[in-house]
Amino acid sequence: MAAAHTPVHCDLDFDAPGKRFGRLEVPRSTNTSGWSHLFVPVVSIRGGDGPTAVVVGGVHGDEPEGQVAALNLARETRPEDVRGTLIIVPCASPEASRASTRLWPSGANLNRSFPGRPDGSPDEQLADYVSRYLLPRAEVVVDMHSGGRSALCPPWSEMHWVDDPGQRRRMVEAMLAWNTDVHFVYIDIAGSGLLVGEAERQGKIVVSTELGGGGHVTAATHRIARCGLANVLRHLGVLAGEAASRASLGLPPARILRATELENYLLAPDDGLWETFVEVGDQVEPGQPVGQIHFVDRPDRPPTPVAANNGGRVCSLRAIAATEQGDNVALLGREIELAELD
Repeated sequence: MAAAHTPVHCDLDFDAPGKRFGRLEVPRSTNTSGWSHLFVPVVSIRGGDGPTAVVVGGVHGDEPEGQVAALNLARETRPEDVRGTLIIVPCASPEASRASTRLWPSGANLNRSFPGRPDGSPDEQLADYVSRYLLPRAEVVVDMHSGGRSALCPPWSEMHWVDDPGQRRRMVEAMLAWNTDVHFVYIDIAGSGLLVGEAERQGKIVVSTELGGGGHVTAATHRIARCGLANVLRHLGVLAGEAASRASLGLPPARILRATELENYLLAPDDGLWETFVEVGDQVEPGQPVGQIHFVDRPDRPPTPVAANNGGRVCSLRAIAATEQGDNVALLGREIELAELD
């Protein structure tokens, strides 16, 4: 059976040599325009016959770090710098980016929309186009995230645990090539539909990040995003040049943290105000209180403590005090040796 036609229009020929700036147009209807298109900028840079990488920023609008890194990459990279092809989507959720919100104005979470549907909502149509027309072209997929407004975490590169040993080995090597101080292996506890999940299903070398968070971005974070992205693409043979290692940069070995158990993700037991007792990077023991929930309308009610289910290092903390029941307030990871990822 032939693949379903996509309603998303793209004005680029990804096989054409050189650098081209274009856009994806996603049909939609709004309260102020019955006939409308959502424009999503896309850049193609083809320099040779080497591997193809799809680089995506701004799947969530309140995560500017990857968007800035992707924009810099798109503007500064020349075709002669590229051994293969670079397809860059600097901001996959432009309306959310303008509003600095995680979700689209419709309430859609693009990172819960994959693999998408050609006859679905605009977010599903965009996800379908990426899944069926961009990802199959690539050997490498880079999807850059951060903690956004809601989570504090150090800048790290990350990956899912995938079952295929060869794919996992290549993903581990690419994750390490970001040269962050911390690398993170995780599971997703908020449902399915991730871009990286679809790319992994298609057998790609997938690298993702959480480049800081808490609603602020430092110059150091921008440097890590920019340099790490270029180094990963050099490591994978997409960009010309020699990839650097932490050792060649005079840096100590990175810390690898693994949080692949539900118990690593501590959830708020009640609505209220979150007070943390720990800092990102602290080591905690099983049963140790890491924070508590206060109740502003009940001064007589003692706060509810939140304790670690198991020991580990604090990977991230909730950055917003106002908290709803079930929100993730802390994430703990177990420090591992690289050999554990074999």
